[in-house]
Amino acid sequence: MSAQTASIPVAPVAAHGSGHGSHGSHGSGHGSTGSILKQPKAVWAVAFASVIAFMGIGLVDPILPAIAASLQATPTETEMLFTSYLLVTGLAMLGTSWVSSRIGAKKTLLIGLAIIVVFAAAAGLSQNVEEIIGFRAGWGLGNALFISTALATIVGAASGGTGSAIILYEAALGLGIAIGPLLGGLLGNLSWRGPFFGTAVLMAIGFIAILVLLRREPEGERPVPTRLSAPIRALRQPALAVLAGAALFYNIGFFVLLAYSPFPLGFDALGLGFTFFGWGVALAITSVFVAPLLTARMPRTRVLWIALPMLAVVLAAAGLSISSPAWLVVWIVVGGLVLGVLNTVLTECVMEATDLQRSVASSAYSAVRFLGGAVAPPAAAELARLISPEAPYYAAAGSVVVATLIVVLGHRALRRVDGASEPALVEAEAIAAGDAT
Repeated sequence: MSAQTASIPVAPVAAHGSGHGSHGSHGSGHGSTGSILKQPKAVWAVAFASVIAFMGIGLVDPILPAIAASLQATPTETEMLFTSYLLVTGLAMLGTSWVSSRIGAKKTLLIGLAIIVVFAAAAGLSQNVEEIIGFRAGWGLGNALFISTALATIVGAASGGTGSAIILYEAALGLGIAIGPLLGGLLGNLSWRGPFFGTAVLMAIGFIAILVLLRREPEGERPVPTRLSAPIRALRQPALAVLAGAALFYNIGFFVLLAYSPFPLGFDALGLGFTFFGWGVALAITSVFVAPLLTARMPRTRVLWIALPMLAVVLAAAGLSISSPAWLVVWIVVGGLVLGVLNTVLTECVMEATDLQRSVASSAYSAVRFLGGAVAPPAAAELARLISPEAPYYAAAGSVVVATLIVVLGHRALRRVDGASEPALVEAEAIAAGDAT
């Protein structure tokens, strides 16, 4: 698997060495699955907190209609809960490697968790939608600090090799993406404030676990400080620019499916929670299990050439099925299957594309792709208001077609991502020696 699924949200600190040698196709294995479960307590503490952090991506999804009704907000205003969160997360990721390389991983994790606790609780206490939008932005800052450091910490503390650590991290990501909407639906069925308070409590537990179980790294183990401008300068690399541009348009499709769909479905919070739990489980399964099978049998770019058009077809089918909630649920879950493959393969490509430090390459890529996620939800709501309810799905399908064209036309710049990977030992040494975030 890749050092990062991306996810979505996904974390800019994938494996943080320099050079290529990701863990995808044509590469080394990840070690036995038995070793994954034999981990130090510190690893489980970070993995638990990672699950909760990734839950934040889809947590508000089931309560969007309830927030709109309770606070007399328009769909466009409620979709800004995604925009403020994703925009700040993406921009903050440009500086997380600079922060963590100076104060250390444990402090960065704790600061990120503390920020999330404060702003999630504040969102639950909000009296209007504008306040929630602002507090979700603060939540995004904490999330960027945490998720950008979690993988590096797990890799450094895990037993069983780098591969086991990465699979554990991806499992945490998948669980978080799946559980987030379900928890949001269950707590949101009681009150739209419930998911926010629930997240604050769980994150506080994660804070205590990391404070107690994760040791502070000695000064000599800290990485060499990275430059604040490094991620911006990284986008001058043609391969990284192609991947970031494709991911920007791809993420529009991703977040139209995730953030806009609750409105045409018309379900209550519980119904939406179960719908997007199915979506998250589908995404997690293909991200962890199916994507590696595909990239072991064909070049990564070919997987993208197949999966991106498939996502465009799914989005168009969702638009055609908008009058049938049952069919719309089917297409949402099928979309999750395709998204899991794309998240993993795109991130593997980013890890392979350049000789840049992986933390820097991933920070640059994440910042650009999150712009697509930030723009998509309110834009979809406005298209639905101005044109028709199905228009956002058709626009999202068109955006994914643009992403496909970028990958196809930029294939010369991406030749390196289809090359052979380095052996696992070399990769592990690169991770240990590289700049951490």
